[in-house]
Amino acid sequence: MVTFSRPFSGLFPVAPTPFTESGDLDLDGQRRVIDCMVDQRVDGICILANYSEQYALTDAERDTLIDVCLEQTADRVPVMVTCSHFTTRIAADRARRAAAAGASLIMVMPPYHGATMRVDEAAMFEHFARVAEAAGVPVMIQDAPLSGVALSVPFLARIARELPLVRYFKIEVPQAAAKLRALIAAGGNTIEGPFDGEEAITLMPDLDAGATGTMSSALLPDLIRQVFDDFRAGRREEARQGYARILPLINYENRQCGLRATKTVMMEGGVIKSDAVRHPLEALAGATRAELLELAREANPLALRWGR
Repeated sequence: MVTFSRPFSGLFPVAPTPFTESGDLDLDGQRRVIDCMVDQRVDGICILANYSEQYALTDAERDTLIDVCLEQTADRVPVMVTCSHFTTRIAADRARRAAAAGASLIMVMPPYHGATMRVDEAAMFEHFARVAEAAGVPVMIQDAPLSGVALSVPFLARIARELPLVRYFKIEVPQAAAKLRALIAAGGNTIEGPFDGEEAITLMPDLDAGATGTMSSALLPDLIRQVFDDFRAGRREEARQGYARILPLINYENRQCGLRATKTVMMEGGVIKSDAVRHPLEALAGATRAELLELAREANPLALRWGR
């Protein structure tokens, strides 16, 4: 097992979970997804995230996917495994299992259940501390509207100061750039990995704010790659222009398609055989699918041609 050097940064897109038309896991397709993502020149891969439809998987399927994805990645890039759960014991057990299988990072959301079940900051701090202790590898906190939990900048900075393994943060709330800037100012060098998310729809302001990584979908990380590399090399104007060229596709994915966009493009590109999602999710409507593919053909990401 390779130990990757810290700090982790760059492109850590979320891998989709392909299903067969009958709704079973498509493990051969999953292996092809991993290979395609490595060819997209990513810096790491995140599995079992919300865009991986983690909420539609059984615990046994989670374990199967961890093993398949880590085996297929074969230490070519680090793998981040999402281990969120309301119950601390289950989240910690998931983190322990993922780390033992070879995960380099763990991602968790704050504990929440439904629209109203939340815990206070003391309980959240203990939750993150126990997950980190169980995993023994770096932990990323996902700060997203889905949880309905307000994670304040002072609280996140305190976590980074007091929990050395919990120094990575995926910020994908409204005004993400402002929160990233405030978090970096409050936490200094203890903020080891300020990342953004939400399909990289706010990438340029987030990079300007100090983000060192981004977690998009697996639809077009090869195109985001050049934007990111230009920005990090000081070529901000080139990065800005490159981002403007791919933003229509990112915007359409984010606002019209959600997680189904990557599957549809990967099916069109021969990466996977089906873009099926599990009920109650439904496939993209015909007109939405057609416009997505029109924008994808204009941008020409690797996912659209990898398997052809």
